[in-house]
Amino acid sequence: MEYTEVMVRYGELSTKGKNRRDFIAKLADNIQKALSTFPAIKIYPKHDRLHIILNGAPFDEIDQKLKKVFGIQTYSPVIKTDRTLSAIEETALNLMQATFREGMTFKINTRRSDHEFEYDTNQLNALVGDYLFDHMSDLKVKMKNPDLVLRIEVRKDAIYISNQLLHGAGGMPVGTAGRAVMMLSGGIDSPVASYLAMKRGVKIDMVHFFSPPYTTDKALAKAEELTGILANYCGKINFIAVPFTEIQEQIKEKLPEGYLMTVQRRFMLQLADKIREMRGGLAIFNGESVGQVASQTLESMVAINDVTNTPVLRPVACLLYT
Repeated sequence: MEYTEVMVRYGELSTKGKNRRDFIAKLADNIQKALSTFPAIKIYPKHDRLHIILNGAPFDEIDQKLKKVFGIQTYSPVIKTDRTLSAIEETALNLMQATFREGMTFKINTRRSDHEFEYDTNQLNALVGDYLFDHMSDLKVKMKNPDLVLRIEVRKDAIYISNQLLHGAGGMPVGTAGRAVMMLSGGIDSPVASYLAMKRGVKIDMVHFFSPPYTTDKALAKAEELTGILANYCGKINFIAVPFTEIQEQIKEKLPEGYLMTVQRRFMLQLADKIREMRGGLAIFNGESVGQVASQTLESMVAINDVTNTPVLRPVACLLYT
């Protein structure tokens, strides 16, 4: 069955009031970038839905890209059809025949944004249901948790029919919450913090400190690889590698061992803050977690933060890994 388009639902964006149009426009831009390898598609953002016209593009491949776009609550591949009962019945039958399997249960769920349409939701549910039973065997209706939900949306321009409701990444479109730098290490905490920051709409630049021979080329490559993986969720991330060996050696030469970690982190934060300023960022993110290691205590965090007035945000500060 060939779908004609994808209908995207906004979720949290619907609460943004006067700024809603800007958020939707940013989401449309991010989707356009994510689907740039499909030149045939057309994107039309509207007040309550965003429509991706496929123009023959394969939905399965589009689906893999959309799963990683922040700001999408749910989406459905749909077939657009004429506003006549015969067109609705025929399209519903074709879609059910293509996707229904023996033993499945189903129900029909009709919604009308156009209340002037000649049939109300209950009438349309009954008429389409009767038509399906007349043309298919072994159908079984189940109103609660069926295997398939045939969704019919009655809108002023057309009728949209689908039987898939897919969940997106949620959150806010990347870029709607401003820019920041992320202090990226090679562990799990800072990539998770990066993901959470992007999910709230923050556009991040990665800052990674490397200190050969104390750190290896492999560690640097791992940080770049992690940045590449995270870039799948926002299109592009600038990776900034900062050489730190000379500063680290000066600290080791001049300070007692008990101060090394705190002073190193203070220098890193100062450098990250300079990069933030150059990049037009508003905040610094990192992957510190309270109590994760001995240096990540509240006292240590206060001492490190003292070198800047820029907000230092720690999305995983109190997350537990079990």
